[in-house]
Amino acid sequence: MSSRFKTALLGARDTIPMLIGALPFGIIFGTLAVSSGLSAGATLAMSALVFAGSAQFIAIGLIASGTGLVVILLTTLIVNLRHMLYSASMLPYVRHLPQRWRVPLAFWLTDESFAVVHRYYLDATVPLAGKHWYYLGSCLAMYSNWFACTLVGVLLGHALPGMADWGLDFAMVATFIGIVVPLLRTRPMLVAALVAAVVAVAANGLPYKLGLMLAALLGVVAGVVAERLQPRTSYPAEQNQGVTDESL
Repeated sequence: MSSRFKTALLGARDTIPMLIGALPFGIIFGTLAVSSGLSAGATLAMSALVFAGSAQFIAIGLIASGTGLVVILLTTLIVNLRHMLYSASMLPYVRHLPQRWRVPLAFWLTDESFAVVHRYYLDATVPLAGKHWYYLGSCLAMYSNWFACTLVGVLLGHALPGMADWGLDFAMVATFIGIVVPLLRTRPMLVAALVAAVVAVAANGLPYKLGLMLAALLGVVAGVVAERLQPRTSYPAEQNQGVTDESL
């Protein structure tokens, strides 16, 4: 077994706790989507092409309420703006990779994979060369798990139409808490979380999920502003040593 494959398997293994948390969440999404009027094909296509759990849940809620396409697109866009912070955090570690790596890894970057992979990249005892295989393993595990769970949800949605009321989505809430809390170690992270939380509670009564959209937008803005106001720390150049084209 090659070292690259072992590293990818390590990334998938370390993501198992996140897979367990996402499992009921994906099933619930599949059941809700078909009960909201989406076809099985459209539901599976959304998980395959969008691959963003929170945005997908918001989208099907808006679709079910007859919201216009522009509002749906803007809402999901703003909710996913948090990925800009993820990308900014990961850029120093993947900037040396060719585009054939950066594009799919950017698409597959989720909250769960970021939490697992970023911690691995922070381990200075492991050389930077080859860490992208760990990243790939984590992403593929999450992607295949989410699609498979959506498929199960679609199939169960017809057999058990009341499944969405079982409260299984609490598992994903707990998972997100487990993801967010360990990351609140810097001022920008704390500022973003606090601003988003306060705005989400204050604007909860707004229609079309606008409260959530506003909370996400202001949280991202607050985090970016806080990041720019604090002194920058350079990425350890010594971790880039030994990264060659052969290691990609």
